[in-house]
Amino acid sequence: MTTDQIILFSLFGTVFGLLLWGRFRYDIVAFSALMAGVVLGVVPSADAFSGFGHPATLVVALVLVVSAGLVRSGAVFLITRTLVDASRSLGAHITLMGAIGGVLSAFMNNVAALALLMPVDIQTARKAGRSPGLSLMPLSFATILGGMVTLIGTPPNIIIATIREDSLGAPFRMFDFAPVGGIAAIAGLAFVALVGWRFIPDRDTGSAPDEALSEYIAELTVPEGSKQIGTRVGEMEEDAEKADVAIIGLVRDGQRRYGRARNAQLRAGDVLVLEATPDALDEFRTATGLAVADAKREEKLKAAGDGVEIIEVVVTDQSRLIGRTAQSVGLSWRQSTVLMGISRGGTRVTKQIRKTEIRAGDILLLLVPRDTGTDVTQWLGALPLAERGLAVTADDKVWLAIGLFAAAVAAASVGLLYLPIALGLVVVAYVLSKIVPLSELYTHIEWPVVVLLGSMIPLGAALESSGGTELIAGWLVTLTAGMPAWAVLTVLMIVTMSLSDVLNNTATTIVAAPVGIQMAQTLGVSPDPFLMAVAVAASSAFLTPIGHKNNTLILGPGGYQFGDYWRIGLPLEVIVVAVSIPAILVFWPL
Repeated sequence: MTTDQIILFSLFGTVFGLLLWGRFRYDIVAFSALMAGVVLGVVPSADAFSGFGHPATLVVALVLVVSAGLVRSGAVFLITRTLVDASRSLGAHITLMGAIGGVLSAFMNNVAALALLMPVDIQTARKAGRSPGLSLMPLSFATILGGMVTLIGTPPNIIIATIREDSLGAPFRMFDFAPVGGIAAIAGLAFVALVGWRFIPDRDTGSAPDEALSEYIAELTVPEGSKQIGTRVGEMEEDAEKADVAIIGLVRDGQRRYGRARNAQLRAGDVLVLEATPDALDEFRTATGLAVADAKREEKLKAAGDGVEIIEVVVTDQSRLIGRTAQSVGLSWRQSTVLMGISRGGTRVTKQIRKTEIRAGDILLLLVPRDTGTDVTQWLGALPLAERGLAVTADDKVWLAIGLFAAAVAAASVGLLYLPIALGLVVVAYVLSKIVPLSELYTHIEWPVVVLLGSMIPLGAALESSGGTELIAGWLVTLTAGMPAWAVLTVLMIVTMSLSDVLNNTATTIVAAPVGIQMAQTLGVSPDPFLMAVAVAASSAFLTPIGHKNNTLILGPGGYQFGDYWRIGLPLEVIVVAVSIPAILVFWPL
């Protein structure tokens, strides 16, 4: 290996190691690697920021804005409101929601599709009296599968298309992915809807169906003059049992008491630590005359306007709360919001609520000024767990939004307009028609993903120009020497899938696509089947909650554990490989 190759392999190894560790956010890791590459001389200074103007980066950003416009116009809820019915059986519900999710994610970002449908699925589960965990994982997998079908459905397809243009002179078109991606998606959806959901552990132990979703660790304070002052904690068990609340501790002078709490007499300023659903918590608070932990803030909220309301949100991996506490982020004084409780996938929170570091997948119970839930949720970078919030805001523009988007897709499909230009025109039209408010235009762009792409693309180009991808391809060709073409493609898919299950699928694609092209050139065959294999495999991250953002989003609301994903994800990945290889060989022959 040359010196440049050694440096680049070391940089990529460091990036992958840090992404697996998860201590630092992926955009910081990628940008730091890019800067290191420039300083070490393996990335030319003139090309350092070329990735930020790359078509793949622009298309990803534009798709996110267009997706937001389709949501705000009510175009998507028009479908879900019409078709979703809580009276259906679980299998029928999963089939329908999976089909809707798959179709939507083919034409909008698959993370946005899940963000839109997840509250609908949760509300349907509650009405049907079942745990949301039985249907959220199938929905997440369905939106991932649906993204394989079109160019704009998922970032790996966009990257594959632009890499093909850079290497072979022409990109893949809008529906070039449909034959292979569509077959993989249909087979995957059929498995998930008919068989796969049965592999999901049902942790509902006979309690209310929404408890797995919204069982919070919360705190209530004994206010001055409370009738509970002097009462022993154990004497409150009767009220707690009636309200279906569990008293699990007492905080006095900043110190938690557990074993001694039951016999302790309550004083003004004491904090009871409780485990309860939102409704049960409110019932217990009303019956006992206790106050929310931040009682002074609550009084200010009530005095300042039209009252308060409680909302539930799930923390995404892009939230400004990640790794921080409600106190350190200034939740109360910045957004006039009180954190009432935290639900963390069955894990008990042991610190004071406002001093607890927030993680991706946590569900937060928030007290907000009335009618500000949407603004608070957006500021946090979270998703609502109720039908209010980030829902329909411009019903009168539904058909305008659909028409503009359909026209852009049609124009790009027939080659009339270059896809980034077509999507750019849709964004301009959405802003001018106020489907997407100008003040919110840039808030819908997922900037960490933009930075990740902008940083990894020059590094990937440097790896290719240094001969690094040729070296990797040579290793894989040697490994598969003497094997038939389908076996070579299978090995490439398995390697790419394995990387995508533990790394960001964007980073995986940037490395694997050039390797696929180099393997094809070494074997003297068409590179298109290898690129299709990488496209499908990079999107097939079903084994872990960290392989795809959609899997992370459902972790908390579904009450899942890390090991739950492979139960349905492993057979699903086997099915995807089994149906994709023959489809690739038929539609993209060597």
